[in-house]
Parts: sequence; C-alpha cells; structure tokens
Amino acid sequence: QVQLVESGGGLVETGGSLRLSCAASGSIFEINTMGWYRQAPGKQRELVATITRGRSTNFADSVKGRFTISRDSAKNTVFLQMNSLKPEDTAIYYCNVQTVFGASIWGQGTQVTVSS
Repeated sequence: QVQLVESGGGLVETGGSLRLSCAASGSIFEINTMGWYRQAPGKQRELVATITRGRSTNFADSVKGRFTISRDSAKNTVFLQMNSLKPEDTAIYYCNVQTVFGASIWGQGTQVTVSS
C-alpha cells in the first residue's frame, strides 16, 4: 500500500505563489502516475496536473502557463508550483497516485485560499 502526505497549502493574495508537496511512502515501487486534483466548495473534484514515470505532464487548461508539476523519484515526492494565483484557484488540493496495478490513492488534502 502507498501512503501520501501533503504539505504547502495556505493563504495567499491574488498574483502570489505557493508550492505544494506530496511525499509517498510504503509500496513506492508500485507508483506510476502522480498528480494533483482540486475541489472547490460546491463543485466536483477536477484534475489540476499529472506527471508520469517518464515525466510526461498534463495540465488543466485553467492552470496552463501558471502551474508546473515536477517529481523527485529519489524522494518519492511530487511538487506543484503554483504562480499567478487567482481567487478561482481556491480549493482543497488533493495529491493522487495511480499504481501499476490500477489502484488510485488519495492524500488527505490541503487547503489553498487565494484572497482578492
């Protein structure tokens, strides 16, 4: 089993930056794709960005050009660098890992609040 621990959320003003981290432990050899999703109040959870073992990335249109995702395989950690933040980026951000066996594992979530 894989366990995830997220960190880095908080309160920031419009235009500011935050960096989220998600450290994986446990059966890390099973990890394939790592990524971030978010859920705003009253809305469904949505994809933010993903990164595969081969470092291929995918971003939601709403964050392209502002967010970057990276992965440190040695530390089993995925990062989400968020720049030029907007109030509409306010949400709970969840780390997600897809394993080679098809399992989907979620972190506990971290709150990101962007003030206008």
